[in-house]
Amino acid sequence: MAKTGNKQIKIKLTRGLVGTTETQRKVIKALGITKKDQVVEHYDSPTILGMVNKVSHLVQIVD
Repeated sequence: MAKTGNKQIKIKLTRGLVGTTETQRKVIKALGITKKDQVVEHYDSPTILGMVNKVSHLVQIVD
């Protein structure tokens, strides 16, 4: 994975997956999130930011 400045972001799932599309569920799973209110850390890369942008209504970036 390409690291851009070694900066990490924390991503938190704030809403449940009921009523979401299969694509959105796959993106959440690819981010490594399995439960609501779970926080995961990833490097700040364009790939991760694109995934977060795709499900921005379900997740929140925590500082």
